[in-house]
Amino acid sequence: MKITVIHGQAHHRNTYHLTQLLLEQLDCSKEDITEFKINGIGQCVGCFQCILKDEKICPHREQIEPIIRSMEAADVIVMASPNYVMGMTGQLKSFCDHMAYRWMSHRPNGEMKNKIGVAISTTAGLGAKKATKDMAIQFRWWAIGKVYKLPFTVAASSWDEVDNKRRVKLERKIEKLGMRINAKCGNVKPGIKSRFLFYMMGKMQKGMGYNAVDVSWWKKHGWIKTK
Repeated sequence: MKITVIHGQAHHRNTYHLTQLLLEQLDCSKEDITEFKINGIGQCVGCFQCILKDEKICPHREQIEPIIRSMEAADVIVMASPNYVMGMTGQLKSFCDHMAYRWMSHRPNGEMKNKIGVAISTTAGLGAKKATKDMAIQFRWWAIGKVYKLPFTVAASSWDEVDNKRRVKLERKIEKLGMRINAKCGNVKPGIKSRFLFYMMGKMQKGMGYNAVDVSWWKKHGWIKTK
C-alpha cells in the first residue's frame, strides 16, 4: 500500500498526531508513505491557464508536480488540516485551487477511481466536520473512488492537553477506520453518485464543449465518442 499525505499546516499539533496514529494502523512501511507540507507553495493566482491551455503553464508547477506524481502513484491519499475558521487551512485550499484542472468537469485522471481518499481534521470546539466535508468534496471531484472522513473534537489546544477519555475514543475510531482502509485497498469501486456525476460531466463535454482542451482530453481517453 502506497500512501501520499498532504498536510495543510506545517506544525506538529493535534491534526498531525491524529494522522500519524492512522498511518500506524495501515498495512504499509515507512518507505511507502510520502508526506508533503504545502506551506511553501505559492498561492493560486486564478490565471485560469491550467484549465484553458495547459497545467504546465502554472507559475507554481515546479512545486505542485511532485505532489501530483506522488498522488498518482498512491493507493491512499490523505488530506489533513486543522480547522481554521470552520474550514480547511488557506494553504490547503490554495493547493486545491491549483488542482482545479483535475476536476471531473475538466481533465480528471481515470486512475483516481481506484484510490482511497481520507480527509482528517481536528478542532478544539466546532468546525472539524465542516473541514473534512470540504476536503471530501475535493476528493470526489478528483474522481476518487472511495472517501472517508475523520473529524475529531479534541477539546484542547495541544496534543498533551487531550484527556485520556477522548484519546481512548479516538484510538477506537482510528483502529476501525484503519481496518476499513486495509480491507478496501486494491478493491475500490466508485459509488453510484460518483459514476452518475462522471456520466453527466461526459454529457456536458460532448454537448457544450466550451473548452477544446478538456474535450480533447475526454476524447483521447475514450470517455466521449463522436461520429
